[in-house]
Amino acid sequence: MTHVSSKLTSLLRLTIFLGLFSAAAARADDYTDVSQLIRSEKYSEALTKADTFLSSKPRDPQMRFLKGVVQRVTGKQAEAILTFTKLTEEYPELPEPYNNLAVIYAAQSQFDKARAALEMAIRTNPSYATAHENLGDVYARLASQAYNTALQIEGTNAPAAPKLALIREVFKPNIKGAPGATGSSLPTMPAPAPATAPVTLPATPPAGAAPVVAPVPAVKPAPVTVVVATPAVTPANPAPAAVKPAVIDKQAKDVEAAVLAWAKAWAAKDMPAYLGAYGKEFNPPGKQTRSAWEQERRKRILGKSTITLKLENLNATVTGNKAVAKFRQDYRANALSVSSRKTLDLVKVGDQWLIVKESTGN
Repeated sequence: MTHVSSKLTSLLRLTIFLGLFSAAAARADDYTDVSQLIRSEKYSEALTKADTFLSSKPRDPQMRFLKGVVQRVTGKQAEAILTFTKLTEEYPELPEPYNNLAVIYAAQSQFDKARAALEMAIRTNPSYATAHENLGDVYARLASQAYNTALQIEGTNAPAAPKLALIREVFKPNIKGAPGATGSSLPTMPAPAPATAPVTLPATPPAGAAPVVAPVPAVKPAPVTVVVATPAVTPANPAPAAVKPAVIDKQAKDVEAAVLAWAKAWAAKDMPAYLGAYGKEFNPPGKQTRSAWEQERRKRILGKSTITLKLENLNATVTGNKAVAKFRQDYRANALSVSSRKTLDLVKVGDQWLIVKESTGN
């Protein structure tokens, strides 16, 4: 049972990300320096630099996040829990602190707490693949505990034994953990983004931030902005001989138009048009009903004073009545800036291309 726990916990992925803000190049350098020190396993130097930075900017969320990572990998679990918990309270819209809390809880065999934290991460961002993967690992651990208990109560329980053996086999491979740490796998540190593509975590808390939910600042809405850069929409396969190239070109342009209309509706906070871009087959991730998902999207979108979207490297592949659109999305709303890779799966219904699946980070 202990063997399964350690192997399973080692699969949980700890998140590190680097947030850069075009108006704060000096801060970006500090973030990069601390991140590089973490990658080089120079944790003492990283912590010293983070504390120096935070002595003048104690509420900076990005540096606090990086400090929490250092605390985690150096065994200061209680301090790391406190750091990430405070971030979830002040920035409930960010999934990464929830994910890292779950990794710590799982390492302590507190799997119910880990599950709850990951479910919050997924509720915050249903397309957060790392949290989904980690949640699967936690569920497997809970299943292992349940099967083991069944065997302890009834040693002749025939169905439970092979199920427990299967879980142990799944987590048998020797997974390399994070540098200088045990119990979690640390993904490669992202390269610093250019100053024109800020990612994650606002540099300062929104004005009037409350402990749990920050109120919407009374800021005059800016004009709706949707910027599209270097679109390159191409068909997935060469057109069959019976299909003229012009037909394929029109399909590609229609997919591009559908994606741009979706982004424009989002930035304009036009909820009927935004929600109308999703097909009835769209299945919201994370156990949400379609109604609950729509209600949450309305709350999040309409609660922003300004929304700006920039789509880069838009590329769509078309196969019959299905299409996949991939692009880099830069999202800004109030004080929050996020840059991520986005994928939309679309299906043609009548003369419309509708979204049936969306994911972030792949």
